[in-house]
Amino acid sequence: MSSFKPIAVGPVRIDAPVILAPMTGVTDLPFRKVVKRYGAGLTVSEMIASQAAIRETRQSLQKALWDSSEEPVSLQLAGCSPLEMAEAAKLNEQRGAAIIDINMGCPVRKVVNGDAGSALMRDLPLAASLIAATVKAVKVPVTVKMRMGWDLDSLNAPELARIAQDLGAQMITVHGRTRNQMYKGSADWGFVRRVKQATSLPVIVNGDICSREDAREALRQSGADGVMIGRGAYGRPWLLGHVMADLVGGTCPEPSLDEQLAVILEQYDAMQSLYGVQTGVNLARKHIGWYTKGLPGSAEFRNKVNTQDDPAVVTTMLRDFYAPWCARRAA
Repeated sequence: MSSFKPIAVGPVRIDAPVILAPMTGVTDLPFRKVVKRYGAGLTVSEMIASQAAIRETRQSLQKALWDSSEEPVSLQLAGCSPLEMAEAAKLNEQRGAAIIDINMGCPVRKVVNGDAGSALMRDLPLAASLIAATVKAVKVPVTVKMRMGWDLDSLNAPELARIAQDLGAQMITVHGRTRNQMYKGSADWGFVRRVKQATSLPVIVNGDICSREDAREALRQSGADGVMIGRGAYGRPWLLGHVMADLVGGTCPEPSLDEQLAVILEQYDAMQSLYGVQTGVNLARKHIGWYTKGLPGSAEFRNKVNTQDDPAVVTTMLRDFYAPWCARRAA
């Protein structure tokens, strides 16, 4: 498996073929920093609406923040107006984005109803005009993330990938589900091979990659150049580093519970710094749930933590929750 090569996205080189998926409300700066530290070839920002990016709303600016440790960084934009996409791409290029990623895969109703995300797979002429406008607007490489198609009767990802290549896009990521599947059923990694055969661009396989074994199997079935990991990294920001090590024939131990606690506390503080205390505490609840899942008493612990608004109390609760295991390990 060590035959994996760095991925060339135009002039940008991704040294390892393991990429963190853009996930709204999850892959913010505090989370991405931890993922990058454990090892990821590339991290992608949360999806930013092109209109919000042009208006420079507080939320869009927060989503567009990154740390120098993440470079090169990919910023993902969503929209349905070629003019707005071009403008938003230009703004983010000026701020230093190394890659602009276009979202043509988000299945969420709010996005799709605005003719953005995976709705674009039902309108290939509009999708093409968005890609063309974005590529023309910036000097940095443009990439496209898509699904297999809108539904099982219109699996047009290979066609869209060819269009994207012809218009100057530099990499394609495919989530192995249709829009109508949302997140149900299983991702079809084998289908991604059809996209790989349709284009000479680097192709990344995405969907249901939750372990080292999944990553190997997804690459085998798809023939893709790399994997993108999304929900598999919930509460496990070290997963991407483990997958990277595995693909080059190395090993990487699971972090100790002491280390896991330190990561949670670091992310918890960083989220309060970024969003302010109240919003930070609220947004961190799901992360605490994911980190502690599977540990004895975690469901009861989560129920208590989720009612607590004081970050100092939450920090004490986390330390107390992990203390028995940490003490046992020390002994």
